[in-house]
Amino acid sequence: MTVLEQQGRQAKKASRILAAAGETKKNQALRMMAERLDKERERWLAANAEDVAAAKENGMSRAMLDRLTLTDQRIDGIIASIHQIIALRDPIGTVTKMEKRPNGLIIGRRRVPLGVIAIIYEARPNVTVDAAALCLKSGNTCILRGGKEAFHSNKAAVEIMREALVQAELPMDCVSLVADTSRESANELMHLNEYVDVLIPRGGAGLIRAVAKNASVPVIRTGEGVCHIYVDKEADLDMAARVLMNAKCSRPSVCNAVECVLIHEEIEEAFLQKVVPMLKTKQVELRCDSQALALVGSQGVAAAEEDWDAEYDDYILAVRTVKDMEEAIEFINEHGTGHSESILTANYFKAQHFLDVVDAAAVYVNASTRFTDGGEFGLGAEIGISTQKMHARGPMGLEELTTSKYVIYGEGQIRE
Repeated sequence: MTVLEQQGRQAKKASRILAAAGETKKNQALRMMAERLDKERERWLAANAEDVAAAKENGMSRAMLDRLTLTDQRIDGIIASIHQIIALRDPIGTVTKMEKRPNGLIIGRRRVPLGVIAIIYEARPNVTVDAAALCLKSGNTCILRGGKEAFHSNKAAVEIMREALVQAELPMDCVSLVADTSRESANELMHLNEYVDVLIPRGGAGLIRAVAKNASVPVIRTGEGVCHIYVDKEADLDMAARVLMNAKCSRPSVCNAVECVLIHEEIEEAFLQKVVPMLKTKQVELRCDSQALALVGSQGVAAAEEDWDAEYDDYILAVRTVKDMEEAIEFINEHGTGHSESILTANYFKAQHFLDVVDAAAVYVNASTRFTDGGEFGLGAEIGISTQKMHARGPMGLEELTTSKYVIYGEGQIRE
């Protein structure tokens, strides 16, 4: 038996104990996790500093480095998200349907944990805690396989959380980390069918597509974020400039950051005059079609065909001119990844049409795409943003980490 198989076996065993733990027990463990992460933050920050130093030495981009870095403020936010999860209603045991059949059988459907959830993700140490906390509250054990860039940060966080689980008298194997960050370990995890009930990849498009293509365990796709903002000719241009600035620059490395702006040709010059100086304060590179490039001149570069499908995760923005909303919608539905899309307009009817026909997990009117997040949607946190249509779509909170089983009460009935 390999190390990972042994890990899977222990996680499966722990899942049976956790599935029977009540809400009080799980909340107690989460509180202890939060307290211990707070108490041991210097240990976590020191491990993260080791990862950040190595990343700088290896030339990691500015945006990805931001994604990797922990600070006291970010740890405070992570701890706060655990407390938000504690405050949420536990979905386990909820009966969603109960009816009596003509033969006297009472048939109901009850929410239960998925079981063992494996998560493959990249350089975001906060995912380690968010995923573990959500899995624990929803009665699932988790096997976490982070990227090598954040290995020391992830290892420290998991060690601290496992200590809290022991303190709460739950199996430490409710949460575990794959120590091997090689491709081989990821491939083995994708085929751990005997122990893993579902696999969730969280990261860039390449990772997600590779997992979806190669895994034999069930996969929930998350995180591919080629997001767009369409600036309509009836938009408030000052508001539109603020929204675009936020959607691109507040955290460009995350999946809900905008990658392409589509601008109605009638207001393009006026809008670019407002927004380009703002974007330049963050040194955003503009990759423009010919019409937009003629307006921004040396402040932009010509876009290549691949720019219309790129998830940059960086201070880069594709800029495209459209003649009307229908062209924008057609472009979004062709090039988007089904994550988050936004229209900026003062026209109610255009906004409603956009909401109706754009195919994405989250569709906005006059707001930044950056709000697609479990915390912002009132879910406490999320294990990822699902871009598929089966089982779950959008931010995946507690309920999305459950399945159901039928429970049937009888009085000796037999089938004729």
